Order: sequence, then C-alpha cells, then structure tokens
Amino acid sequence: MRPSQTLTILSRRFPAKRIFITGAGSGLGRAMALEFAAAGWNLGIADISAGRLAAAGAALHTGGAAAVATFAGDVASEPFVTGSVAAFAAAHSGLDLLVNNAGVAVAGAADVTPVTDWRWIVDINLLGVVWGCRAALPLMRRQNSGLILNVASCAGFAAAPQMSAYNVTKAGVIALSETLASELGGTGIQISCAMPGFFRTHLLDTLRAPADECAMAQQLMDHSGHDPAEAARAILGAVAAGDLYIVWPREYRLAWRLKRFFPLWFLKRVQRFRDAQIRKAARRPPG
Repeated sequence: MRPSQTLTILSRRFPAKRIFITGAGSGLGRAMALEFAAAGWNLGIADISAGRLAAAGAALHTGGAAAVATFAGDVASEPFVTGSVAAFAAAHSGLDLLVNNAGVAVAGAADVTPVTDWRWIVDINLLGVVWGCRAALPLMRRQNSGLILNVASCAGFAAAPQMSAYNVTKAGVIALSETLASELGGTGIQISCAMPGFFRTHLLDTLRAPADECAMAQQLMDHSGHDPAEAARAILGAVAAGDLYIVWPREYRLAWRLKRFFPLWFLKRVQRFRDAQIRKAARRPPG
C-alpha cells in the first residue's frame, strides 16, 4: 500500500509523524491507521479488545509503520486515556495528531433505554472524546501545533427517532469540536469533526437495541455501498484540507444543509424515512 496524496500533505505538515488513534482495532480506526502506516508514521493505537488490537498492530507493522504502540483499555476511563496518550507522546517527544474514533451504539426510545445504557454510551462516545482532547491539548499547546479529529456521526444533526442516546452523544461531539475550534483559533492547533453516514463497519456488533431497531440498522449498513477504507480516505482528505465540518458520504451533505436551513421540515422527513425503513426491515427474510 502506497501513501496517498493526503498522507503526503499531512506528513509534510507534521514531519515527526506521530499519531494516536482510539478504537483502532477495527473499522474506521483501523482503516485510518493503515493509511498512516503506509506513509511511515509512528502510531499509538488503543482499543478495548486486546485481540483486535494485536491483529491491527501486526497489520500496521507489515503496512510500513515506523513504530506501533498498542494500548488495550476502555476510553470511558479517563486515567487510561490520559496515561496512554502521555506514554505515547513521551516515547516520541510529542504528539501531532489525535483521532478520537472509539464509539458504541444504543437505540430505543428515550424513556425506555435503560439508565445503564445511557451511562455506557455517554461514557464512551462523549466523555471518551473529552478525555482524549484533554490529554492531547496540553502537549499540542506546548508545540504550538497539532490536529485533533473527533469522529461524530450524521446522527448528531439528523436526530432520528428512537436513537436519542446515540444522537445526544454525537451531537455533543459536534458541539465540543465547534467550541474547541473557537477556543484554539490562532494557536496552530486544528480541530476537525467527522459526521459520517452509514458504511460497513463493526459498530453494530455491540449495538444495544430492540430487535426491530437492530434489523433496520443492519439493513442500512448492508446497503450503504461504502466501506471503512473509503471512509478513511475521504475523511482524511477533508482533514488535510483543513475542514472543521466533514460530512460524508457526499449524499449526506444535502441533509446537513437542509437541517440547518429548514429544521422542522427536515425532522418530519427523517421520521418518514425511518418509518419506511422499519417496514422494509420487517419484510426482509430472516438470515
């Protein structure tokens, strides 16, 4: 695998080539890590699954990474995130890029979703990103340079019914990213926020949801026509261009604009779309 033009741009901007990625054992995180490995970067990767992490580390070594450090643990733990980022930065005399990618999914009505599921998803999807930013920012401030990519979701602005817990966490990541972009203006630190739509990944492996919601989500993912490698290349291209808001795939960009200009009309359209998808999933043969 040869480094892309995007990675060439980022490598020139950050010649020390130091990146830390959470949720890098599979899916989008692993796909991004492979892109950086091909360009000879030093990688710190974290994942809750030690098995996936080991497999990803081996693939990155084979893929050309200058060095790979693996950290098995849960991003819901502030000490784990802070300690892992600090250890990687100490080993490489700094940190250039942080990708807050780790995430989980919960579906169901707001008043039916168990309290334990609310706490689980908020701790990982939102506070895990907060802990990553808090760990990286002091390092980047001392360098007067750096880049943080927070992976949210189109769910953060689409606000589909029966997805309140997931929507809230992703909307929080978007708000956090916007706030940081304002706070860090003129510091040399870039903030980017990815808001991808459906693509084939392992997010549904740990989905906590009623059966009908699981079926609909699986259907949307199966028919998305996009994979993690494609998502990684597109998102990193926008990061290299300096974008704050990264809405992908292309067909979701119209939705982003419609929500901002016609919010009530948009919410009604989302409801109709969801109802249609539920009916379609119910008609789908099992297996």
